[in-house]
Parts: sequence; structure tokens; C-alpha cells
Amino acid sequence: MFPYNFITVDGNTGAGKTTLATMLAKEINAQLILEEFVENPFLPKFYAEPERYALSTELYFLIDRVEQLQDRLAQQDIFASPHIADYVFQKSLLYAKANLKGDEYLLFERIFHKVLTNLPEPELLIYVHSKPDRLVRNIQKRGRDFEQVVQKSYLSRIEEIYFDYFTKNQHLRILILEADDLDFVTNENDYQKVKNTVMQSFEQGIHRVKL
Repeated sequence: MFPYNFITVDGNTGAGKTTLATMLAKEINAQLILEEFVENPFLPKFYAEPERYALSTELYFLIDRVEQLQDRLAQQDIFASPHIADYVFQKSLLYAKANLKGDEYLLFERIFHKVLTNLPEPELLIYVHSKPDRLVRNIQKRGRDFEQVVQKSYLSRIEEIYFDYFTKNQHLRILILEADDLDFVTNENDYQKVKNTVMQSFEQGIHRVKL
């Protein structure tokens, strides 16, 4: 029996969070909530000129997530049956901390708290963790042209912000899955290790697991 009805699988760019969320959802017949990032027309522009397009990019993501979550939360009780999301619902605010500065961040923060209120928290938050070197290799492998300029320093900054969020929210059950030596996509044994780990019951707080 799967111990949780609402799971979030998150991770840095290129960590494999969407793939793992999709695999787990199929395994337990869960409803899948996937981020629709490829639809953001500002994203390629952001990678090319971060300072100029950061606010437009983050606002577009925020609107998309608001519409998606309002639709899902209005129709379903995500705690009544298994649901798996491939992003933590506070993600917009976390990425805004990395991409926006000064007044732009303060403006975004105000908008975020105005439009996204009473967000449900996952019963288990899985963070697929890989070092920047592997993330860059994964990004190159999947071949999205606009992502090829991503710098290791940026990926490290995103990781720092997530870990700060985890430290400040240890009332959650947070599973940091060390994925540098895992290939859960093509290696069935690795996937089974991950699945068996996720099936466990965890206490509140941060749990770091290397399989």
C-alpha cells in the first residue's frame, strides 16, 4: 500500500523529475500534475538575455501555474486519491529568488501571495538531486536548444535556494534522493530501488538517501 496520496517530485533543471514523476504515477495509477514549461514563449529569450526577460518569464510561469492549480484544486481533492506533481507549488517564488532582483522580486512576491493562497503541501516531497556536472550533461543530452546556455553557477544557485526552503520547512517530509549514480530511466534495478524507497513511511524533516 502506498503511504501517501499527494507527492511532489522536484529537482533542478535536467535532474529527471518529470520522468520519475511520470513513472511513479503509472506505477500507482495516480493522477499526474505536470508543469507546462515548454509553452512559455519567454523562456528561450530568458536564457539568451536573463536580466531583460526574467520578470516576464516568471510572471508567465506563475499565471500558468495559477490556472492549472485552480482548475485541479477546484475539481479534485488531491488528498482523496493518489496525485503526483512534478513541481512544488511554491516553485515560482523559489525561481524568482534566483532570477529577480530588488523591486522586481518584491513585486513578484506580492503577486505570488495574492494569487496563490492556501496551497496544499505534499505529504512527501521528493527532491531528485544531481551535481551541476551531471545536470549539464543531461541538459545537453535532451537537446533543447535554448537550454544549452545554462551555466553550472546558475544550477548551483537554484540548488541553494531549494535547500534553504527545505531547511525552513522541516515540518514537511522531504526526501533528497541522490541521483548522480542512478539511472532510473533505463535501469530497472535502479528504478526499483527508488520505488522501494519512496514506498517507505518517513517522519517529518529532511531525509537524504543515497542508493
